[in-house]
Amino acid sequence: MKLTVNLPNHSYDLTIEKGLLKDIGSWVKALWAPQKVVIITDTNVQPLYGEAVSKRLLEAGFEPATFVIDAGEQSKSLTVAAEIYDFLADKGLTRSDGIIALGGGVVGDLAGFIASTYMRGLHFLQVPTTLLAQVDSSIGGKTAVNTTKAKNLVGTFAQPDGVLIDPDTLNTLEVRRVREGIAEIIKSAAIADKHLWQKLADLTDEHDLILHAVDIIAACCKIKRKVVEEDELDNGVRLLLNFGHTIGHALENTAGYGNLTHGEGVAIGMSQITRVAESKKLTPSGTTDQLNKMIQKFHLPITSELWDQEQLYSALTHDKKARGGKINIILLETIGHAKIVRIPIEEMKSYLD
Repeated sequence: MKLTVNLPNHSYDLTIEKGLLKDIGSWVKALWAPQKVVIITDTNVQPLYGEAVSKRLLEAGFEPATFVIDAGEQSKSLTVAAEIYDFLADKGLTRSDGIIALGGGVVGDLAGFIASTYMRGLHFLQVPTTLLAQVDSSIGGKTAVNTTKAKNLVGTFAQPDGVLIDPDTLNTLEVRRVREGIAEIIKSAAIADKHLWQKLADLTDEHDLILHAVDIIAACCKIKRKVVEEDELDNGVRLLLNFGHTIGHALENTAGYGNLTHGEGVAIGMSQITRVAESKKLTPSGTTDQLNKMIQKFHLPITSELWDQEQLYSALTHDKKARGGKINIILLETIGHAKIVRIPIEEMKSYLD
């Protein structure tokens, strides 16, 4: 299956197909001329796919090299970025060479950030190997690294030349990482697709979802494509994709990166903000119950022992959606429809009770 992201200055295709990773050499060759290519991956993915990907690129006429980061959110930092810049320089990469992100969301965000800043921009490709990256982070051109103050605080908008999605890579994921991606799928359905919501309701468990991965990934990609095409730089409707993320990102930060997955933070954030919005009569009665049942069906949390209201509020003040003393929050109008609500940032304290 192929979906095209149509943007004014840079359009590209998302290709979703089981077993596609074994054809990565011909896929890249159709997009790029022979050149130096640095594969950025992590310690989880390298043993599974790194050697095979490098071999197929070499066979296709490219000059591949690989940089392996430690798996985990802690690697998405300016310190690691600096190490990769040096590696690229040592390998002699120029603006006519490219980068391939092979891994999950951390690898994709970091590699995209590197590609968009080294020599003011190299071209790059996304090859997401986790469910989270396949349904969300590899699409749309957001790249970033974290700081001690906030998640994704330093970043750029830079679109890839293509995205290769092979759902077969999900078979090597541990179940906690599958659930992390399911949180983003639930988010997508909740804000924009009641038919996807019903499809999730009809599934029995995480394993059943993987069996239907192509259709579910495609549904999420279509949602993301639509909002990215309408609002590439995240100033309008694209903000809807942040449902659950304002609180979720703050919780990830205050809990300490790695103690809570991104998906777990988003699940808790969706539940928390919907519960409070329902109590304020900004969201229809019963919505929280529907949402919580779906979240818990896939063994995701709706609360956390790591909750610290003061620390969360402090982290929220550094959120990129906070502007001029106000912040945009995303609330559900009903399952399948969401709205952007702008509130004074002080009011966020009530959403953390």
